[in-house]
Amino acid sequence: MGEPAQATVLELPRWRTPAVAAFVSLRPRQWTKNLLLFAGIVFAAQLGDAGRWAAALAAFVAYCAASSAAYLVNDIRDVESDRLHPVKRLRPIARGELGVGHALALALALAVLALALATALGPASVACMIGFAALQAAYSLGLKAVELVDVLAIAGLFVIRAAAGAVAVDVPISDWLLLCTFLLALFVALGKRRAELGLEGVRARPALAGYTPALVDQLLAIVAAATIAAYAGYALTAHDSRWLIATLPLVVHGLFRYLLLLHRRGLGEEPEALLVEDLPLLATVAVWAAACAVILAFD
Repeated sequence: MGEPAQATVLELPRWRTPAVAAFVSLRPRQWTKNLLLFAGIVFAAQLGDAGRWAAALAAFVAYCAASSAAYLVNDIRDVESDRLHPVKRLRPIARGELGVGHALALALALAVLALALATALGPASVACMIGFAALQAAYSLGLKAVELVDVLAIAGLFVIRAAAGAVAVDVPISDWLLLCTFLLALFVALGKRRAELGLEGVRARPALAGYTPALVDQLLAIVAAATIAAYAGYALTAHDSRWLIATLPLVVHGLFRYLLLLHRRGLGEEPEALLVEDLPLLATVAVWAAACAVILAFD
């Protein structure tokens, strides 16, 4: 007789201290989304204004605090479903490393910090922050369970970020740029849903019941085409110089690279991780940002 089969042992990460668990629960990798707060000062070509940079930095910190507060509340609400997810079960609250009471207290402190910073930036910034918090709350409390509405809400949060960055530094922002922001965020959100559909046996997100891989692939193709068209429209009309259109190939490559990673490697469930871990995608974004800064500075 052969030797008895040995059970597979899944090695979990080491237990984290309360301080480390609290920091991880803030999801610092997600703070890359808030870099959009700097779009206003960059695309308005105000790179040499130290006062505006200080205001943009304050807005960035405010939205990092607001986002992290929302993540904490969301993790508290979804603790049971997160424990059934192969990745989310490792979150500190789901794993029991961070107590619900401590998480709520931390969320409240972050919300107060976000509102205080927004207040210092002026009434318009407060209005943007309230709108962001309201949409984030609506998403967590119900919109994320409704197919199509869930990804539209995510895109709306990015539009508010872009608008808030411009408001904070008191510069106008192009309607084209807001449209590009909405479409690109929608593209990434749909990619996330496509990746989640590929996780075998996982349907912890209620909205996934309304999606199929074929449907999401069609939507991704439509939104990718719309994003490219909108960016071309922005590049050709938003500035006196049309040299910005030279950056269009970088935008196209970034979209195509994301689709390649999504389909060939099954990645995309954590878009913020792709941005910092995939070197070709990171290089594309870096070169695009540098090219835009140079073109706009000499516009």
